[in-house]
Amino acid sequence: MTQQGRSTSPVEAKAGETRTFTTNRGLQIEEPLIFEVGRNDVTGVDLPEPTSASSRLGDHARQTPIDLPGLSEPEAVRHYVRLSQKNYAIDAGLYPLGSCTMKHNPRLNEAMARLPGFADIHPLQPVDTVPGAIALIAELADWLMTTTGMAAVAMSPKAGAHGELCGMMTIKAALAARGDARSVVLVPESAHGTNPATAALLGYAVESIPARDDGTVDPEAVKSRLSADVAAIMLTNPNTSGLFERDVVAIADAVRDAGAYFYADGANFNAIVGKVKPGDLGVDAMHINLHKTFSTPHGGGGPGSGPVVLSERLAPFAPVPFVRTGADGPELVENADEAGGDHHPFGRLTAFQGQMGMFVRALAYMLSHGADGLRQASEDAVLNANYIRAGLRDLMSQPYGDRPCMHEVLFDDTFLKGTGVETLDFAKAMIDEGYHPMTMYFPLVAHGAMLIEPTESESKASLDLFIATMRELVMRAKRGEAERFRQAPTLAPRRRLDETKAARNPKLKWEKSEPWSEAAE
Repeated sequence: MTQQGRSTSPVEAKAGETRTFTTNRGLQIEEPLIFEVGRNDVTGVDLPEPTSASSRLGDHARQTPIDLPGLSEPEAVRHYVRLSQKNYAIDAGLYPLGSCTMKHNPRLNEAMARLPGFADIHPLQPVDTVPGAIALIAELADWLMTTTGMAAVAMSPKAGAHGELCGMMTIKAALAARGDARSVVLVPESAHGTNPATAALLGYAVESIPARDDGTVDPEAVKSRLSADVAAIMLTNPNTSGLFERDVVAIADAVRDAGAYFYADGANFNAIVGKVKPGDLGVDAMHINLHKTFSTPHGGGGPGSGPVVLSERLAPFAPVPFVRTGADGPELVENADEAGGDHHPFGRLTAFQGQMGMFVRALAYMLSHGADGLRQASEDAVLNANYIRAGLRDLMSQPYGDRPCMHEVLFDDTFLKGTGVETLDFAKAMIDEGYHPMTMYFPLVAHGAMLIEPTESESKASLDLFIATMRELVMRAKRGEAERFRQAPTLAPRRRLDETKAARNPKLKWEKSEPWSEAAE
């Protein structure tokens, strides 16, 4: 990471360049903070003073102005439109974040989610008024169980990490039901950081499993750690190095023989949909990111959706609510005492049934593709990643050798040795070329990691331009243009931050230097 602070102001004009009075650069508008646009003594609407209104707040009533900026509607719209134009998005170009599956969000899905029968329902309205929504959840659940080869699914988790928590709570409930108090969870070094965090949150001690020289997990290393204290292993397949864990069945068998459970991180499921079913590999629980594999909107803080599929031996402990098929069709089970039979739900994760809008989008994606289309999407995702690998392998270094990858390709920083350019500098230079950087410094098993996942969304022309751009950047680094990389980005609305200072002394709140009334004068 850089240790030197750099300017974060708009790029200053260089010799021969035009300096503008407004600091705008053509259609790239320099946008101030919203507090600097509006004033708290004005408002964009005119409302009559309320008559005979009284407050029950008493001494708790605010005594000073709230200091929120007042803007007219044009000012507010322009402010947020201008900010949106500074963002990078999958609708703007290739988004190569590894292990994130930033694929295109089809507009058909959006149209389906906006149908009044789905968009206008409320989670508190009577169940008998939403049979269509319940039927949709049941159909989506069936698709998820079919594609994964699993016996049950919990639909309510709101994101991948939330799904991890759900899956591990289900495992903990299953162990408790048999009177087995185990205390350890095994996690490979290449795992997503949420895996050990989830295990630790539930009170488990986390033991790391090292990667072998080819970037995969050695079943013998797993067997050496298994004991009566091990509750589960949390394994990602394909792993975060973009490699398929070829010994996954042997690992699953060893874990099961030891009385433990196999939790699979489903973040990379997009690589294998229609090709292999996790249930056939011995998986007991796996979360599925609908906002990755099944194209629902991704990023911006949500809403995500992370359903968890479960094996037969974990199915009885799935949380409520869930949908099951009864004599009269799909029915919603809201409470644990309604589960009946051998069901022993561990409880409830969320107030309602999950992210309905994401359910609609995901099912629309599945139905529009069909089983063969989902399989082709996975095949194309793997093909695209290998196309990038083949186009860059002579200039960039692969930590585990020149071998086929799955849906994402991993490079390390060996190719930058002696150039004075680091992974961060290389990524910042990509911004000047109009690309969002790839995932950096992850997975931790590769030094200076650069993880690239193009998904199936990209055309050959798009990939060719990306490859050509990356090759040009590599050649610039090797030609000794280190300073150009260290100064990047120079064409973005803001320059590079001093990451060290930002981490140690973050400024998270805007503070005005003088009262609004004085500023207005």
